[in-house]
Amino acid sequence: MNAVLDAGWRAAVYCLRPRVIALSMAPLVVMLLLGWGLAHFYWEPALAWTRGTLGDWPLLARVWGWLGLGGGGTGVNDVLAKFMLVLGVTPLLVLLSVTVVAGLLSPALTRLVAQRRFPLLERKHGGTLFGGVARSLAATLVAFLALLVSIPLWLIPPLILVLPPLIWGWLTYRVLSFDALAEHASTEERETLLARHRVWLLGIGVVCGYLGTAPSIVWASGLLFAAAFVVLVPIAIWIYMLVFAFSALWYAHYCLDALATLRQRRALVDGTQQPQVLPQLPPAESLTALPSRGVERQP
Repeated sequence: MNAVLDAGWRAAVYCLRPRVIALSMAPLVVMLLLGWGLAHFYWEPALAWTRGTLGDWPLLARVWGWLGLGGGGTGVNDVLAKFMLVLGVTPLLVLLSVTVVAGLLSPALTRLVAQRRFPLLERKHGGTLFGGVARSLAATLVAFLALLVSIPLWLIPPLILVLPPLIWGWLTYRVLSFDALAEHASTEERETLLARHRVWLLGIGVVCGYLGTAPSIVWASGLLFAAAFVVLVPIAIWIYMLVFAFSALWYAHYCLDALATLRQRRALVDGTQQPQVLPQLPPAESLTALPSRGVERQP
């Protein structure tokens, strides 16, 4: 439990670093660039198509007539077409931006933790990019199916507060624990650590799953209050990426610390004079200057 809390507060501190904040804002930059490119090349054709579709809809024409709008509500159709176009394209831009950045964010944050806390931790490259992608896709598919199957149970008030975070927590555990150990642990070490720490890793994922509901509240507010849509949606994206960054950092701190401890214990059992992961201190420094975990330089 102490190791989980230690990794958690370290992850929270790391989220205040300018580098982490900049990475968490990367999806907004990608989304703006994609939105500008699409608007530059396709805005007018897409708007004309949307306006024509609304104009050809008999039910909508009856509504305008019932409201007494002259010209069949042409002016209202223009405003409605722009709003529907933005509302329809935004989720696609968000999904694409978050997917691209999230795939790069977790390895970058793991490398940051390794460089600062575990600079001498040997990299055994037990995970591959293909293996990580395949594992992520498989886990995502299972989680999506579990969400679909569990939807009827959401009608029971307590379960709607338990099932979705539990499913997302399991998905977070499956994906981020692999990412945290892919570069440094061997296949055997990764399997050993995942089996030994499964309960704690799943617990971290569930907590992160509950934290991940915060952006959904902001996103829903953006859909409810159309006037604030442009402001609330980017805020929701940034909060989501910050939660994702915190989750990746939490797993990186916990998993790399567990890996360092595993290697230290194995080195002592094997009779090695000094574990690989211990840094070499200058002779003038006291042994009491060693950090508690033996490899830690900064919080």
